[in-house]
Amino acid sequence: MEEVYNFIGQEIDIKPSDTIVVGVSGGPDSMALLYILNEFKNKIGFKIVCAHVNHNKRVESEQEKKDLEKYCKENNIIFEYIKIESWGDDNFHNEARSVRYNFFEELVENYNAKYLMTAHQGDDLIETILMRIVRGSTLKGYSGFSRIVDKDTYKIVRPLITVTKDEINEFNKKNNIKYAIDSSNNEDHYTRNRYRHVVLPFLKKEEKNVHKKFLKFSETLLENSNYIDLEARKVFNKVFLNGSLDIDKFKQLEKVIQTKIIYNILEKIYGDDLLIVGDAHVELIFDLINSSKSNSIVHLPNNVIVIKAYNELVFSFDEEEYGSYEIEINKIVNLPNGKIIERIEDINDGSNYVIRLNSKEITMPLYVRNRKDGDKMEVKGMTGSKKVSDIFINEKVKTNDRKLWPIVLDSKDNIVWIPGIKKSKFDKKQTEEYDIILRYY
Repeated sequence: MEEVYNFIGQEIDIKPSDTIVVGVSGGPDSMALLYILNEFKNKIGFKIVCAHVNHNKRVESEQEKKDLEKYCKENNIIFEYIKIESWGDDNFHNEARSVRYNFFEELVENYNAKYLMTAHQGDDLIETILMRIVRGSTLKGYSGFSRIVDKDTYKIVRPLITVTKDEINEFNKKNNIKYAIDSSNNEDHYTRNRYRHVVLPFLKKEEKNVHKKFLKFSETLLENSNYIDLEARKVFNKVFLNGSLDIDKFKQLEKVIQTKIIYNILEKIYGDDLLIVGDAHVELIFDLINSSKSNSIVHLPNNVIVIKAYNELVFSFDEEEYGSYEIEINKIVNLPNGKIIERIEDINDGSNYVIRLNSKEITMPLYVRNRKDGDKMEVKGMTGSKKVSDIFINEKVKTNDRKLWPIVLDSKDNIVWIPGIKKSKFDKKQTEEYDIILRYY
């Protein structure tokens, strides 16, 4: 951990008048960071604000909050706390991240803090990079996250990025640092946990300092991304003005600059929620740009729509009420709710977001549409059929979301799948015979 101490002491210019907001879950990484910063505080005299979020997912959370609050009181550290009372229907980790950073930024503003520090470490960086590579991202996205991010009025700093989880655990043991264990970190239905438990041990066996190789990879990608961003900014306002993209001018640019401009537009629209937009959405936008049709539309998450009108591409929000829709499933389907159904070759996923089908047991082709009155499905593992409306109620799907929620059925109107919610009796295990795999995301 010597390099962490050197980084904070020599590369971060902390003055006695400064305030540092620290995101602290109470786990081993964040408690190690809080311990180190407290040591510096006792020498320099700056102010620490401990920012704790109770995600309200585990019964232990209340006690963990009390323990952390006690630690802060004993060490003259300001304790700030929020508890999340309810969650939406989006990806939990994306939503949790958004809630945390909104809270952190609010505290930074309230305390006029110079730094926001988080306990992301080297293993986290490896996991993030690998997940982005598999899912698809931008050049900047593939780099994971930076050690220092320069915001307008403060800096986000991740001092632990050069060390591993094992090094942190050894440090905690040596210094008798108490911390909480989040049991959900052992649950492999979370994507990040599968990378952590399966891929990381293999990489570390191949190369003990693999985290430093990934850090170098990250820094190299960021350097290239920053250069491309600089070049894209020179032409951005020439091709994109008042929410409209000039297609003719856009097509004259190099593909790498085009891609950067599209992602810059999406970043303006989505902000921190940009993670919910993937490569497939960007490809749909490019398909729209290159289409011979003069008028077409693409739906993106959170009711964002992209409309091609002759030589213009307009990014807007859809405020209309949808009627019914029905689309044949071929390779990829862009749904009105901004999600995608894609036919894929292979995936190691048994969740409700993936279904495997045997074309011999159903009538092709497959279609996707929104719910109709009287819809019923024979749910996998249950006897008889169940109303789709009852399934929505039981799964606590919001009323507004039910209008557009996709229902996948065959040509004889047999409902085979409610993506993200339930699978039918037609779903096949990975060990059974199937020739169709559909993924919803």
